[in-house]
Formats: sequence, C-alpha cells, structure tokens
Amino acid sequence: MTIRKYNQNDLKSMIKIWNEIVESGIAFPQEDLLNEDTGSEFFSSQTYCAVAVDETNQEVNGLYILHPNNIGRCGHICNASYAVISGKRGLHIGEKLVMDCLEQAKKHGFRILQFNAVVESNIHARHLYERLGFTQLGVIPDGFRMKDGSYENIVPYYCSL
Repeated sequence: MTIRKYNQNDLKSMIKIWNEIVESGIAFPQEDLLNEDTGSEFFSSQTYCAVAVDETNQEVNGLYILHPNNIGRCGHICNASYAVISGKRGLHIGEKLVMDCLEQAKKHGFRILQFNAVVESNIHARHLYERLGFTQLGVIPDGFRMKDGSYENIVPYYCSL
C-alpha cells in the first residue's frame, strides 16, 4: 500500500469512498454527497489530500483530507478526516493514512492535529488514535446526529506535532 498525494485521476475513486462514509451516516458530519464537480472543488480546497493506493492493481482504497481547524491565532491547529473503502477495512490502511497525515501536517507548518467529532462508538478509530499518541479531550454528549436520527456522544482528540 502506497500513500501519496492525490491527483485528478484519483477523484472518481475518492468521491466513491467519501460518499460511502457519508451515506453510512455514522462518522462524517457531512450529509450531502459529492459529485464530480463538488468533489473536485472539495478535495482541491484542502491543504493536502492523500490516497492509499494498492500497489498490485493501482486501486485507491482510502484517503485523507488535511486542513486548518481554525483561523488566525488558532491557525496552527489542523483537522483531518480519513476514509477507507468498506471492503478493505481492518488491513491497517487507516493507520498508514494517519501516520502520513501527521508527517504532512508538520510539513505544512501545523503544530497540533485535532479531531473535533469522533463518534464515541467508532472504537476502531479511537483505539488507533490512542495507540498513536492522541489524547482524548472529553466527551460532548449527543454531539453527533446519526443517520437514523438518534444522537451519540462525540469525543474530540488532539496530538501535538
């Protein structure tokens, strides 16, 4: 698995992977699906985007986006989102994406990586973040509205770069 900066040829796969997460309604806060136009605009507006590419068949199996979490005096804090296509989860692709993201965040001058809305039941992501040295900041009760309309706690995390 190779992690590299995305290019225009990756967009179709990236949109498919992103939309799969959005449609599931259990992780990303977005509700609108991306299409070719909005996807191109969305990914190009990020500070950095990378894809996880299977070296054997050149298929994109995952991605991440990296961008500032805030502006001005808090502009040194970044935020990121990760997505792995459902058929390839559990193969440590997410870990490779997070590790690359940490390096890219440093290269882009950020000092802290913060996750604002990790859904409490997303145990696999939470274990990964904790194993990689992220610190949980607390719990926001009912901070995430699930696709079924119920609410679940979110747990923000951060890591100093």
